[in-house]
Amino acid sequence: MKISTKGRYGLTIMIALGKHYGEGPVSLKTIATENKLSEHYLEQLAAPLRNASLVKSIRGAKGGYMLASPPSEITAGDIIRTLEGPITPVEGIEEEEPAKQQLWLRIRDAVRDVLDTTTLEDLCTHGDDESTDPYMFYI
Repeated sequence: MKISTKGRYGLTIMIALGKHYGEGPVSLKTIATENKLSEHYLEQLAAPLRNASLVKSIRGAKGGYMLASPPSEITAGDIIRTLEGPITPVEGIEEEEPAKQQLWLRIRDAVRDVLDTTTLEDLCTHGDDESTDPYMFYI
């Protein structure tokens, strides 16, 4: 399974919103600027996140986006599935011979477990402790 820029940048949006949870809306321009990303591309990712009820948009001069639920109630799996689709390491698992099929299913289940047990709150606070590597997650 390969996570595209949709999934990576979608996580970036959600982490930024999670870090500002309870402080009001955050503009995509702010997120784009802080992360050196295309605002236009982030706008394209915000629509499916909004349609999935993960974020809500606020119009107006002080508008932007905010999380629709607390960061502790949103998982990385919710975000990745919304932007990337189903989590599967290979297409056509059911057509594989049993030994390979078992391997692919174990890999799929391990990835799902990590994504579904990692909350947005975990991602927002991970790395606050300087003794840990902020990008190291273990499967």
